[in-house]
Amino acid sequence: MSSQTMKIVGERIRSLREQRKWSQMRLGELADLHYTYIGRIERGENNVTIKSLEKVAAALDVPFEELFRFIKPLEKGKDTYYLSLLVNKFQGRNVVDQKRAYELLSYILEWKDE
Repeated sequence: MSSQTMKIVGERIRSLREQRKWSQMRLGELADLHYTYIGRIERGENNVTIKSLEKVAAALDVPFEELFRFIKPLEKGKDTYYLSLLVNKFQGRNVVDQKRAYELLSYILEWKDE
């Protein structure tokens, strides 16, 4: 996987972990992986193995493919790059958080357009 893809997968894993209000240590225990390794995966620093991703997905109780939701080959500078990052950040958040983020972003954009 490219380093950009690893960063996005890592952000997705972090989002799913935080949604459960788990620490990296807790996810590491459940996945039988060291918590520092979980941190490196979340930051996209490691070229993670499929086996490790399977362990993480099982610990999070999600299908393996859920770790790759909304992941497409992205290139900086492309029209959808930052939009994809935003979507990835907010997926997995509860509806209240999504609504608040939308309202805040709308407010910022309206202020900018004035």
